Amino acid sequence: MSSVDKQLENLQAEIEAELPSEISVSDVKYEGPELVVYTRHPKQFARNGDLIRKLASKLRKRITVRPDPEVLTPPREAEAQVLDVIPEEAGVTSLDFHEDTGEIVIEAEKPGMVIGRHGSTLRKITQEVGWTPEVVRTPPIESATVSNVRNFLKQEREDRRSILERVGRQIHRQELSNDEWVRITTLGCCREVGRAAFIVSTPETRILVDCGDKPGAEGEVPYLQVPEALGAGANTIDAVVLTHAHLDHSALIPLLFKYGYDGPIYCTEPTRDLMGLLTLDYLDVASKEGRTPPYESEMVREAIKHCIPLEYGDVTDIAPDVKLTMHNAGHILGSAVSHFHIGDGLYNVAFSGDIHYDDTRLFNGAVNEFPRVETLVMESTYGGRNDYQTDQEDSERKLLDIIRETHDQGGKVVIPAFAVGRSQEIMLVLEEAMRKGDITEMPVHLDGMIWEATAIHTTYPEYLRDDLRDRIFHEDANPFLAEQFNHIDGGEEERQDVADGDPCIVLSTSGMVTGGPIMSWLRHFGPDPDNRMVFVGYQAQGTLGRRIQNGWDEIPVNDRNDRGRSSTLTLKMGVETVDGFSGHADRQGLENFVRTMNPRPEKVLCVHGDESSVQDFSSALYHEFNMRTFAPKNLETFRFK
Repeated sequence: MSSVDKQLENLQAEIEAELPSEISVSDVKYEGPELVVYTRHPKQFARNGDLIRKLASKLRKRITVRPDPEVLTPPREAEAQVLDVIPEEAGVTSLDFHEDTGEIVIEAEKPGMVIGRHGSTLRKITQEVGWTPEVVRTPPIESATVSNVRNFLKQEREDRRSILERVGRQIHRQELSNDEWVRITTLGCCREVGRAAFIVSTPETRILVDCGDKPGAEGEVPYLQVPEALGAGANTIDAVVLTHAHLDHSALIPLLFKYGYDGPIYCTEPTRDLMGLLTLDYLDVASKEGRTPPYESEMVREAIKHCIPLEYGDVTDIAPDVKLTMHNAGHILGSAVSHFHIGDGLYNVAFSGDIHYDDTRLFNGAVNEFPRVETLVMESTYGGRNDYQTDQEDSERKLLDIIRETHDQGGKVVIPAFAVGRSQEIMLVLEEAMRKGDITEMPVHLDGMIWEATAIHTTYPEYLRDDLRDRIFHEDANPFLAEQFNHIDGGEEERQDVADGDPCIVLSTSGMVTGGPIMSWLRHFGPDPDNRMVFVGYQAQGTLGRRIQNGWDEIPVNDRNDRGRSSTLTLKMGVETVDGFSGHADRQGLENFVRTMNPRPEKVLCVHGDESSVQDFSSALYHEFNMRTFAPKNLETFRFK
């Protein structure tokens, strides 16, 4: 008998000793980080409301109780009983019964009403029919991505269960080494922005944190070939942790499966969906530009299938000697500061990912309170000594002034923006300004993936700022459904109509002008001096966006009628930059994150910034807080303990 089987046998005995005599346990299994308990008496389990919580506390495990399939109420009969329990105003849109696991997936417009106070309605459902309910939100704006991901995971349930069982056994395997140390190896994004990737290793475990590409630098990928990473084989990596879905952190996650990785990806649920959206678009853009994509779309599906979604604040075993907790990073939907507790109190490392310290219209500011942190791996995008952004109110005022002025002279405004995060922030500013009469009402055209990304935001309102969440819950107040927003889905013909029409605003991907529909808007709007291009997000070195920002007015563009040929476009439209909308903290925000961090770390590795930015920021932290700081290069290894 393996050590895991013996462990499960002992756990079953412990659970049975804690249960009332009328409740039996038929099986106990690990599925990913969770312990799944099968019982022939699910209704009795549900009547004892605190039983699962007490078991979880005693065993220090995340516990899910499932009914033995033999004792289930037949689905047709159960459906009527379930709908009778759930309040009608919950807006149930579908019930999906899975007889192999005894689970029922309930999709509803108001999931909170299905859950009930402290889970009371869920328990009542199990008391009535024996099935274990799982609740998901019906997207207020229809999302092809959310629908496709849910349908795909439904089709792959059996395969996914076997993946989770294998991962669970791997997590709970016996530790083999008595050595105690922690290493962090930098595989990318050091003294540069982009291709984020790190290895956290112990004698027992190796974890890859992020795996992105470098904007505007085709072919510059993380150093995955080194022995610390994939050089010893992809399956020597125990787990992947994805801090958020932006491509400079996520683009090459599917590539791992091409190389033979078959383990879990830990991220939040919206990060999983956004990763699917952005990586598929990444492949599509590469194909349209005549580049060979680094992997096939099948690898994106594999990545989604291997995702294990975590909620903020959940402490989760991801290896025999590592616990992971994700916290809100305030950067984009689902972005996470990732905290690793290593060993039995041995060492604690936090990866900031990308953060925004202050509250924004979309998100609460980044969390920086932890039980313990010895080392912080900290983004430094705006870490330079002069990287202070304009106050958000001033930024909004400046943006509205530019729009007002451009409208009055009969021009149009195009705003290159990331589909995820900045676009929704700008949408909220424009919706409020038009509603209050601060600017003239005019069409706001959303091109690229912006509308789809917005739909995903409305699917996960619990990840948004409290007041915005409340507005989304009330359909007539949902700001993203304002009538001035128009999704461009008619391609080039519709763009031409917009270009020929009245003054308007266009929000378009790509945010750094590295490809996608923004190139078409450059052709349409660029030659007219009455038009304006307004940058509201970071423009990385080497990108066309940075060059335009720096004054380039001769722009290479692909000829629409002759694939592969490029020509030069002379830009005559005005170019403006409005700071303050970035999803990244500025220098002050970065310093405040560290200043107010509880506890303050002993060491900080300053990464994810241009060379001068990381060195300036590292030096400032050292002088201000008297802590050990580093501005590492790629392929450096830091050993602790």
